[in-house]
Amino acid sequence: MAPGNAPSFDAVTRDIPGFLFIDHLAIAVPPGTLDEQVAAYGLLGFREVHREEVQGGDRVREALLQIGDSPNLIQLVEPMSPESPIQKSIDRNGGKGGLNHVGFRVTDAQAAYDALKAAGFRMIDAGPRRGSRGTTVFFMHPKSPARSPTNILIEVVQE
Repeated sequence: MAPGNAPSFDAVTRDIPGFLFIDHLAIAVPPGTLDEQVAAYGLLGFREVHREEVQGGDRVREALLQIGDSPNLIQLVEPMSPESPIQKSIDRNGGKGGLNHVGFRVTDAQAAYDALKAAGFRMIDAGPRRGSRGTTVFFMHPKSPARSPTNILIEVVQE
């Protein structure tokens, strides 16, 4: 056991297959500001490596930004409609953007989904689904697991 009788990282993750690294930090940006946000991150040395409009339930424009050769990305997401979950997040934040979720890369989204669900995590998606840039993704609810919520929206990404 780790200090404070909490299970160690290895004990918690040994049965969760394939977690590799942080894929991206997603930042919600208010409608009409995606281009200026991309430019602002450009001043920090980030370069745009992908842009896409995502329809379906997401309804966002996204730009993926990379610095150096790191596999870790910044995902800027701009809502395309008032019904977009990103717009609802911006509304809850008083009209301002901000950190929306953290994406973790895995080798096998279905295996990770099954293991996390069995471990008591509440899933937002009924199963892995198509994400942007040809990925397979699912989202975990921030109020799970019940015994110790993460309090942050987590996306699991298989490239």
